[in-house]
Amino acid sequence: MTPEPGTTTPEASAAAVERLSPLDAVHRAAGASFTDFAGWQMPVRYSSDLAEHHAVRTTSGLFDLSHMGEIVLIGPDAAAALDYALAGKLSAIEVGQAKYSLLLAEDGGIIDDLVVYRTGDDRYMVVANASNAAVVADELRSRAAGFDTIVSDESDDVALIALQGPDARAVLLETPGFGVDGPGNDADDFDAAIEALKYYRAFPATFEGEPVLVARTGYTGEDGFELYLAPDRAGRLWESLRETGGSRVVPCGLASRDTLRLEAGMPLYGNELSRDIRPAQAGLGRVVALAKDGDFVGREAIEAGQAADAPVLVGLAAEGRRAARAHYDVYDGGGADAVKVGVITSGALSPTLGHPVAMAYVSPEVSEVGRELFLDIRGTRIAASVVKPPFYKRDA
Repeated sequence: MTPEPGTTTPEASAAAVERLSPLDAVHRAAGASFTDFAGWQMPVRYSSDLAEHHAVRTTSGLFDLSHMGEIVLIGPDAAAALDYALAGKLSAIEVGQAKYSLLLAEDGGIIDDLVVYRTGDDRYMVVANASNAAVVADELRSRAAGFDTIVSDESDDVALIALQGPDARAVLLETPGFGVDGPGNDADDFDAAIEALKYYRAFPATFEGEPVLVARTGYTGEDGFELYLAPDRAGRLWESLRETGGSRVVPCGLASRDTLRLEAGMPLYGNELSRDIRPAQAGLGRVVALAKDGDFVGREAIEAGQAADAPVLVGLAAEGRRAARAHYDVYDGGGADAVKVGVITSGALSPTLGHPVAMAYVSPEVSEVGRELFLDIRGTRIAASVVKPPFYKRDA
């Protein structure tokens, strides 16, 4: 149907709000295939999912995560505001430290899972999932009302590049142009800071004289570094890492990122986490700091507990080559009269392990490790064993 003058089709409206990474031209020049992700056009792969997955496990992979949200809180009450807004005790972390946390609804459901960096005495940066960035910013503004802090959504002013894999640290040390943020801006000081950087820590640095925050968190099961910087500097840094690393640095898309995080047993918002899921169901009860002083949003619901029959998240490992996918059903038995006991949230044929792995929410009475369950894969029941994630863990 031809639209009337002055109207737009749904397709045109969608195109109008489509968002592009500051690295979009770099990805297209490299021949990436794209997919829509939370309104962003992001690379899903460059060559093949398997090649990119194996690169991260054996050398290193380079990811564009510029679609993630960055919300900054500044002010004397920034820590107190976050202690109230989030499930964790953020006031307890040191400057330069990061912490995984959860933004809960009043009923205890998970609005988003986050990484929070303390970048100054009175300054924090909250990193949100792309699909929830605007919601997180709005919730933090609302929850910070009454606290002496300013909440700013700086997502449009921040690009994020991640270098993941066993060679990531070496490549970062070899890449020219880095320095530390401070007097002298010396490359040797940068090398020393990288050598000393612990897991879930960050420090302010520079790349070719411009600010960059260097963090070490990772989401692939490998060692990894995240580099936060201005969007107009992202292309130069991306190319410099590739030039330095050569064949050791492989650009990677969302497809390999998903299989990597699945092998590492890391939940993904929209799959394992949602507003309908409480932290304890997802194995994240430890993230909720019930021992901290004062109230926080969702505390009353968490303290009240959840229903005894609430499904819980488990890992499942099977033999063969047929993998269950999200939304496939899980049964307690392989016969026609077997009872459905759960549903798959993520599943794949593990590129590293060579057999199918999955995460699923199942009834608590069938969740013990070693329990045999059956996955319904297009009408065929495949046996699988309940295991405790991660499925893959790198050598120390």
